[in-house]
Amino acid sequence: MSPDGGGRTVLLVAHTGRPGAVAAAQELTKRLAAADLCVRVLDTEADDLGLSGVEAVRAEAAAASGAELVVALGGDGTLLRAAELSRPAHTPLLGINLGHVGFLAEVDRSDLEATAERIVARSYDVEERLTLDVTVARGTEPVATNWALNDVSVEKAARERMLDTLVEVDGRPLSRWTGDGIVCATPTGSTAYAFSAGGPVVWPSVQALLVVPISAHALFARALVISPESRITVHVHSAGGAMAFCDGRRTMELSEGDRVEVVRGAQPVRLARLRTAPFTDRLVDKFRLPISGWRGHIDD
Repeated sequence: MSPDGGGRTVLLVAHTGRPGAVAAAQELTKRLAAADLCVRVLDTEADDLGLSGVEAVRAEAAAASGAELVVALGGDGTLLRAAELSRPAHTPLLGINLGHVGFLAEVDRSDLEATAERIVARSYDVEERLTLDVTVARGTEPVATNWALNDVSVEKAARERMLDTLVEVDGRPLSRWTGDGIVCATPTGSTAYAFSAGGPVVWPSVQALLVVPISAHALFARALVISPESRITVHVHSAGGAMAFCDGRRTMELSEGDRVEVVRGAQPVRLARLRTAPFTDRLVDKFRLPISGWRGHIDD
């Protein structure tokens, strides 16, 4: 497809603390501008990126409004930050990995030239990723709401204390766990905190919710995979309170007696995809899984 150029805008979100991300943003901007695309950046990043002829916007819900694509240059943390901007605008999000594992990113820095060409040509697919909506209830009243692409974790507020929680699913008690906390994750987040806590890897195409106890002192402390239509409620029974973290970025303070209710998000995150490789290949690549000796499918 040939680019039409007219009124097309791309929002760049970069990890300005990485010189490589700054250089990549500058190069990508140059290539997109040469194709008559308008490049938008966050006003808090504009000076560090040293770009001229770009539109600077505030990092708020409307930052991606009118943009056809949000491009995150950095690691998974940068992509999660960019998702906060792309999700309200229903704008696809493309990750360019300049970090370490970069599980959510679609391409690496070495693919920047080809990536720019694909953006100009609109040659990418878009897939929707399940999210989580979270509500903190105190008594009969909701006191805070938030969302997550990867996970919502309920964790102890003080290092020297353990957190006492009771988890229920669909209004029925499941188990009471005392430990470091509980992770509620999406399939996308199954390779993040939930994985570190002992949870399973779930293919992103699977529609499910995960519940993973963190270092629980219990005979039954297994990770659970449940229906995406279920409602997970974490009751906080610790006098010292707790904290809820959404994607490790947005926090909510919890008091004894609070309930953290987690359900499937009403609005997904839309990820732009340039590759057709299956998730199995991504898993092998990112975790460097040993596959030597594999000879492929042998027909009978």
